[in-house]
This record gives sequence, structure tokens and C-alpha cells, in this order.
Amino acid sequence: MGHMVQVKGGEVWADDTGADDGAAGPPVVLLHSGVADSRLWDPVRPGLTSGGHRVISYDARGFGRSPAPTVSYTQAEDLRSVLDHFELPRVVLVGSSMGGRTAIDLALSDPGRVAALGLVVPGVNGYDGLEVPEITEEIGRLATAGDTDGLVELALRIWGGAGPDPDTEAETLLRAAIPAWFTTYGHETEGAPAFDRLGELDLPCTLLLGEKDQPEVIRCNEVMAARIPGCRLVRHPDCDHFPTLRAPEDVVRLVTELCERAQAA
Repeated sequence: MGHMVQVKGGEVWADDTGADDGAAGPPVVLLHSGVADSRLWDPVRPGLTSGGHRVISYDARGFGRSPAPTVSYTQAEDLRSVLDHFELPRVVLVGSSMGGRTAIDLALSDPGRVAALGLVVPGVNGYDGLEVPEITEEIGRLATAGDTDGLVELALRIWGGAGPDPDTEAETLLRAAIPAWFTTYGHETEGAPAFDRLGELDLPCTLLLGEKDQPEVIRCNEVMAARIPGCRLVRHPDCDHFPTLRAPEDVVRLVTELCERAQAA
């Protein structure tokens, strides 16, 4: 069921599959990447709900059905507001890329609320090796020219190397997400550096790395997994930056196993 959730100076659209009996463990909260909105999780959600999990997902500000921001905000603050809205004291967080960065920020700032951490091709604040100046310059050039087709083509080339041709699903998500890259600029405040604090994470954690992802992301993910105590690193040979599109069944198994670890912890 869809809800509009109040956040600082705005609102976000969220989906909640509804209450459960708790037998499958804490609720699962899914956080999308910056190259998609919450529809990124559509191939995964049915497999989780059929396993008895309560699943919450939402569109970050400016993405999907959430209005663009008009005030400064942080992703972690918005996540906390969503958890408060649904009265969720403790959850399993599963974040892709940008969503992984947000999940880490909350796990470090409010560890009591996070039972386990699923990181899918994640980013992390405080790691400098992800930005490629040539790519940033090209995005700026295409944006200035108003060339959305060029931005989609560039994004698919960098982050969609494992996709089919044509890659209709990824292209649809990208076309919807790209405007948010610019409407959130100047409003989203980056969280505190987290890369050097990854060793503080003390909870079940699994990181999925896509072997066909951007090389800079692969290197970042390898170092992240090595720094997080007890992190289970899953290297997927057929995934790029869209694992939920490329291997949804594998993502469902990863999250299900993580929930089992959370219950046993």
C-alpha cells in the first residue's frame, strides 16, 4: 500500500506490504540506487513477501513519486523518518548503490535500529575513488545540452554492461531517475565520512559485487567488504550496477539468508 511520509521540509512516497507475524524476522527496508527509483526492487519484492517478510520501500526525494526537495536534507534523516512513520524499531536494511550508502550511514549513527545490512553494489561516504573526472565532465556536458538520450546511453555504457540489447528495463528506470540528479543538487547534504568507520559495524552483513560493474565500483566494494568485520562478499559474474534486474532470484536468496542470520544473531 502506498503512503506519503512526512520528512523534514517535504515528503516521500513509500510502499508497505503490511504487517506480519514476525516469524520471518525484522521487516526488510529496501533502498534504491541513484540510477533508479523504488521500482528497482519490483523483481525482488514478490520473492521476499512470499517468504513471509514485511517489505517497505520508498522513493528518495526527487525520484519516482516523491516530490523534488526544496530544503536541505540528508538521506539518512529521511530513512529515519520513514522508519518512525511505520513504527519500525529494528529492521534489515538492504540498499543498492546510493541506498547502500544511506544504509551504512544509519547503521553507524543508530546501530540499534539495524538488525542486518545488505549492500548491493554499494557506495559509501568518504571514499574518493569512485569519481572519474572524465565521466563527471561528460555528464555535465550532456546535461547542459539537455541531451537525455545521451545521458541514458552514457549511463548504460558505464553501469549496464551486463544488460541485453535493447536494455528496456534499465533504460526506463534511468530515464525516470536522471532528472533527480539535478533537482536534488544543492539540497541533498552528504552524510559524514563513513569509509574509515566501516570497522565499527557489528552486525550480519552481506555485500553483493557485480563483476560487470564499473571498475571503480568493483574496487570500492572489494575494499568495503574487507573492512566490514565478518562481511560476506558475494561476487556475481553476471551482474553490473543493476543486480535486481539481472539476477533477482539471487538477490532474494541473499536477502533471505541475511534475515536468517539476523534472527540467529
